Amino acid sequence: MVKIIASSVRKGNVLDVDGKLYVVLTAQNFHPGKGTPVTQVDMRRIVDGVKVSERWRTTEQVERAFVEDRPFQFLYEDGEGFHFMNPENYDQVAVDVDTVGDAKPYLQEGMTVTLSIHEGVALALELPRHVILEIVETEPVVKGQTASSSYKPAILSNGVRTSVPPHVSAGTRVVIMTEDNSYVERAKD
Repeated sequence: MVKIIASSVRKGNVLDVDGKLYVVLTAQNFHPGKGTPVTQVDMRRIVDGVKVSERWRTTEQVERAFVEDRPFQFLYEDGEGFHFMNPENYDQVAVDVDTVGDAKPYLQEGMTVTLSIHEGVALALELPRHVILEIVETEPVVKGQTASSSYKPAILSNGVRTSVPPHVSAGTRVVIMTEDNSYVERAKD
């Protein structure tokens, strides 16, 4: 176990709190005008999936469990869960739906993701920062409308909703940030 300060806790970290392992779902630092800065952490207990909220002073020490972060390649999804392969030794790991969570729509066959593994069990999944997807539905392009600060709603090929600039039309391949489903740019391919 490694002790770290609460302000450095990030999404996907695995913490040991009172002898139980938790995977961090969200972590936010709050700095009020008066009083002590705090870190608000929402996490899921690995044993039973119960979600817990904790609040620590940003300078408090928390224990981070030893977890191996390794690249894995996504193979397929079936009734057992999501199957990934280690490209170095070809070992396969099945990951349950709770662990994959909101990353599910972005998983594409052959995609390389980072799995956090503790004692042979996958605890958390980290997607690549950006993915390229196609826009399947959006409002038509309005002639003369420039790329100003106004965005229009769009549906991506994986079913996720996002907002795109007015000049982007259906059928366009775009780069999307997986963290918050936001538009980055047109794909360069």
